[in-house]
Amino acid sequence: MNALLDATLEHLRALVAFDTRNPPRAIGTDGIFDYLRAQLPGFQVTVTDHGAGAVTLHAVRGQPRLLFNVHLDTVPDSPAWSADPHVLRVSDDKAVGLGACDIKGAAAALLAVAQATEGPLGLLFSTDEEANDARCIAGFLAGAPAYEAVIVAEPTRGEAVLAHRGIQSVLMRFAGQAGHASGEQKPTDSALHQAMRWGTAALDFVVAQSHERFGGLTGLRFNIGRVEGGIKANVIAPAAELRFGFRPLPTMDPDGLLARFRGLGEVSPVHFEETFRGASLPAGDTATAEARRLSARDLADELELPIGNAVDFWTEAALFSAAGYTAFVYGPGDIAQAHSADEWVALDQLQHYTNNLYRIVSRGNA
Repeated sequence: MNALLDATLEHLRALVAFDTRNPPRAIGTDGIFDYLRAQLPGFQVTVTDHGAGAVTLHAVRGQPRLLFNVHLDTVPDSPAWSADPHVLRVSDDKAVGLGACDIKGAAAALLAVAQATEGPLGLLFSTDEEANDARCIAGFLAGAPAYEAVIVAEPTRGEAVLAHRGIQSVLMRFAGQAGHASGEQKPTDSALHQAMRWGTAALDFVVAQSHERFGGLTGLRFNIGRVEGGIKANVIAPAAELRFGFRPLPTMDPDGLLARFRGLGEVSPVHFEETFRGASLPAGDTATAEARRLSARDLADELELPIGNAVDFWTEAALFSAAGYTAFVYGPGDIAQAHSADEWVALDQLQHYTNNLYRIVSRGNA
């Protein structure tokens, strides 16, 4: 291991020790943020509390053109962990700890590079990526920060990812009329039957989108995650609730998709609510999204970063793209290890990521 990787692992050991699980997102402006402040001498540091455990730290040295963003919150641990998730374990080839892969490894690398270089550098640490209550990036963007582009750290195996799906979550409710189930029923009688018929129509609609494509991604991802309702087998269900999510391609119209899903059933739902929306990367209509993808590709080429395939998972890079910034996703680790028990990041990926950051910053390209 070289000195840069050693420093990265020391920072990672400290970062993993801080409990930043989300939920419950019991995170304040002290703790992990006190640690970050202490590691960034020579930076102008601004810490902002956005409420409910959502905190950002914006650190600037010089006049950087790029912003490196990384979230510090993690998913909760599980009983399947073989040891304390907040104690980093380092072997010959991997570092194991809660958030080591997603994505405190990248945060540790950014700290190590910040200390090992003197060039311009812009950093944004945030704490609300892992739950559907995003405040940090929206609050930061409200100040219209002056950057040309944003590189968002997520596990991409050390490749620049230029495109990914959006994400939308919906709550629906259907209303029927309770009664004895022995007789003939109309489509409007049972709320659960309405939900089932809607589900069949929705699945057929999704299949019909399989020909759609953008940047290596195809089709529309869709999942009915929860259905509740009814009383018992011989009682017509008076109410039913259904939660579903879908992940559109860039260029798919999110409002148009919502309207289409709402109108698929034989009976209209009595309640239809979008509970979360994250834009695709790149954001915009077909022409705008393609122009932004090409701009991100040019930047990755300029920085000599390998370009990977588009991915299905969502990242906050889409929020920066929607705000008009060139943005792509780039970080160490594999998404297959993220959110898993005994989560780990490979040391060779961590070292490669750190070395590339050092090269970019030390040459003044950041």
